[in-house]
Amino acid sequence: MSNKKELRERQKASLTTRSDIDAAAVQDITGALNALLSDAFALYIKTKNFHWHMSGPHFRDYHLLLDDHGDQLFAMTDDIAERVRKIGGTTIRSIGHIARLQRIRDNDAEYVTPADMLSELHEDDKAFTLSMRAVHTLCDDAGDVATASLLENWIDQSQRRSWFLFEATRS
Repeated sequence: MSNKKELRERQKASLTTRSDIDAAAVQDITGALNALLSDAFALYIKTKNFHWHMSGPHFRDYHLLLDDHGDQLFAMTDDIAERVRKIGGTTIRSIGHIARLQRIRDNDAEYVTPADMLSELHEDDKAFTLSMRAVHTLCDDAGDVATASLLENWIDQSQRRSWFLFEATRS
C-alpha cells in the first residue's frame, strides 16, 4: 500500500515547480485557471463551429470576424496553461478533462441563424469576461501579479469581442 503512495508522490514531484505564491493559493488559482482554460477551448470550438457554418448576406464579414475571434481565443490557451505550470500547478490533459470543467455550453444544433450565432457568442464572451474578473480577484488576493496582468489583457480582448458581436447584431 505505501509503495503505491510513494510511487504517486514521486510521479507528482517531477511536475512540481517551486513558486513564491502560497501553496493553497496556487491550488486555488490553478483550479480557476484550468476552468478558464476549459472555457477558452469551449468558446474557441463554438466560435469556429459558427465560423464554419455561417451563411447569409453578411457571410464574408461574419466569417472573417469569427475567424479573428477564434484566433484570439486559441492564442490564450497556451499562455493560460503555461501560467498554471509556472506557478506550480498542473493543467488539463484531455478533451474529457475540458468537458468536465467547462462552463461555456456547447451548441450542437444542426442550424443556427447568423443573428443567433452572434448573440450567443456575445453572451458567452460576457460570461467569459466575468469568469476572468473572478480569477483576477483571486490572483490579486494571492499577490500573483503576473497572472493578474495577463488576465487584464484577456479581459480587454474579451470585451472587444463582445462589443463587435453586439454591434454586428444591431439592426
